[in-house]
Amino acid sequence: MEYMTLYIALAAIFGLFMAWGIGANDVANAMATSVGSRVLSLKQAILVAAIFEFAGAVLAGGEVTSTIRNGIVDASAISDRPELLVYGMLAALLAAGTWLLIASRKGWPVSTTHSIVGAIVGFAAVGISIEAVKWASVGTIVTSWIISPVVAGTIAFLLFTTVQKLVLERRDPLSQARRWVPVYMFFAGFLITLVTLFKGLKHVGVSLSEEQSYLLATIIGLVIAIIGKIFISRIKVDPEADRAFHFATVEKVFGVLMVLTACTMAFAHGSNDVANAVGPVAAVISVASSGEISQQAPISFWVLLLGGIGIVVGLATFGKEVMKTVGEGITHLTPSRGFAAELAAATTIVVASGTGLPVSTTHTLVGAVLGVGIARGIAAINLAVVRDIFMSWIITVPAGAVLAIIFFFILRVILG
Repeated sequence: MEYMTLYIALAAIFGLFMAWGIGANDVANAMATSVGSRVLSLKQAILVAAIFEFAGAVLAGGEVTSTIRNGIVDASAISDRPELLVYGMLAALLAAGTWLLIASRKGWPVSTTHSIVGAIVGFAAVGISIEAVKWASVGTIVTSWIISPVVAGTIAFLLFTTVQKLVLERRDPLSQARRWVPVYMFFAGFLITLVTLFKGLKHVGVSLSEEQSYLLATIIGLVIAIIGKIFISRIKVDPEADRAFHFATVEKVFGVLMVLTACTMAFAHGSNDVANAVGPVAAVISVASSGEISQQAPISFWVLLLGGIGIVVGLATFGKEVMKTVGEGITHLTPSRGFAAELAAATTIVVASGTGLPVSTTHTLVGAVLGVGIARGIAAINLAVVRDIFMSWIITVPAGAVLAIIFFFILRVILG
C-alpha cells in the first residue's frame, strides 16, 4: 500500500497518545482506591501500576482487542477502499486521546472504552455509511457498560458485607481480621493467576491444561495467603491509634490485602483496556501491510509494548486529578472498603476480559465504590460528585464521535 510506513508511524504515535490518555484517566481509576484509603502513596501507586499494568497489557491484552477491532465496523462495506479504514482508525485514536486529555485535566473519570467506541462509530457512520456500523455489536457493548457497574457494585456490596459480618462487627475484630484476611488473599491470588494462565500466557507461547492451570492457581493462591499471614502476624497493635479509631489496627491488616488487590486491579485493567489503544493500531498495520482488510490480524508484540509504555507514562504525568475524584470524592474509603471495591472491580473486569467483552473499567470501579458506599447507607455517598461523574459519562460517546468525524475529514484531505 502507498504510504505504508507513514500510516504505521502515525498509528504508533496516535496509539501511544491514546495509551497515555488511558493511563492518565483509567489507570488513575484503578489506583484511586489505594491512594484514597491511604494504603499507597502517589509514588507507590505509580510504581505498582507501572509493573502490573504493563504485565497485564503485554501478557493478557490480546483477547479483548479483537472485539474492538472487528466487532463494530462491517469491513466488507469498504473492502474496495481500505484506506478509509486507515483514516478512520487514525481519527478514532486521535479523537479518543484528545477527549481523555480534556477529561483528565478536569478530573472527570470517563470511560476510555466509551471514547474509542464512540469515535469508531462516528467515523464509520459519516465516513462510510450508517449501514457500515454493526449496531447489534454496538448494542452488546453498550449493554455491557450498564451491566458492569451493577455487577461490580453488587459484588462489592456482598464482599464488604462479609467483611462487616466476619470481622468488623465481631467482639474481637483484630483476631478475626488476622484469621480471614489470608482467605481473601487466597481468592485474589487464585483469581488473577487463573486469568493469566487461561488468557495471557498464550501470547508468550506457554500452554497448560485446565487441570494444571487450576492446580497452579491454587498453589500460587496458597503461597500468597501464607506470605500475607506472615506480614499480618508482624503488625503490632497500636493502642493509641485504636483509642482514636476502634479499627485502626484492623485496617492496617486490610492494608496488606489492599496492596495485593491494587496489583490485581492494575493487572486486570492492563489486560482489558490496552485493547482500546492497540486495537485500532493493529487494524491500521494490518491494512497498511497487506493493502486489504482482513477480519483477523495478529497483534505484534511491539504494539502491546507500546500500549503498556503509554499507559504507565500517562498515569505518572497526569493521573492525579482523576485519582482525587474517585479515591476521595465519592465516599470515604478505608483499606477494608477499598479492598472490597477493588477486588469486586477486578473480578468483573477479569471475567469480561476472558469473554472478550469490552467493559468500562471506569464504570466498573465507580460501581464498586458506590456498592461499598451503599453498604454503609446512602448518606455515606457524595451524590453531587456522582452526578458530575454520570454527566461526564453521558457526554463521552458523542464527544468521541464528533471529534473523530472532524479528524477523519482532516486526515482524508491531508493523506488522501
